[in-house]
Amino acid sequence: MEQIKLDLQVRNEAGSGEVKTLRKAGYIPGVVYGGAEKPLSVKLMRKDFDRIMREHHGESILFQVQILAGEKKVSDCIALAKETYFNPVSDAVDHIDFQRISMDKEIAFRVAIVVKGEAIGLKKIGATLEHGLRELEVICLPKDIPQHIEVDVTNLDTHHAIHVSDLALPSGVRTKMDPGAVVVAVVYSSREEAPAADAEVVAPTLEVIKEKPKDPAAEAAAGAKPAAGAKPAAGAKPAAGAAKPAAPKK
Repeated sequence: MEQIKLDLQVRNEAGSGEVKTLRKAGYIPGVVYGGAEKPLSVKLMRKDFDRIMREHHGESILFQVQILAGEKKVSDCIALAKETYFNPVSDAVDHIDFQRISMDKEIAFRVAIVVKGEAIGLKKIGATLEHGLRELEVICLPKDIPQHIEVDVTNLDTHHAIHVSDLALPSGVRTKMDPGAVVVAVVYSSREEAPAADAEVVAPTLEVIKEKPKDPAAEAAAGAKPAAGAKPAAGAKPAAGAAKPAAPKK
């Protein structure tokens, strides 16, 4: 693994106001800890750190750290940027924790997961690539720390996933993370429904109900009242409840 030279200055600024002024002056405050030595407050030029991060974006880095007090060398060591804290508004680096390490002792370190290829499942409408993990915690000697873990998703179809147990780790590198944890999967978004296999989309059939034309003569007959004195047709029965005709006087 490549080692990058980095100069740090001993930091005397401690209060929140002084540290804020330090950041405005173009420095990043930090601390170096670990090993047999005591923790040491340090600062580094922001432009130097930003340049290194641009050149090694997404890679794990070991630093050959030289700690200075002005022009005088205080100590040197091999270190990792164990934790990097960002400003929630500007997203600029606010603070860095450097951990001293020994090259002959295993350490636990988080390594970035890099996706390679385009999954075949993404050709289906509504399918998306879902990341379960962005980093993998590995355990190994510092010299064996991989710059990143590469995952090829080219043959990944819908409803399939790559798990931690499927990752090909370099020699000398292991992980204690759950083997069944999903690293990446191709799924359908919550707003889309997966089409059934080999299903045909059939347009719905609309039934048109036509109203029968009205017969004007029938409507007139149904609504007409018999004229006064008119006799019912022969054989017609009187309506229920209708008054019976009076019997003729003898």
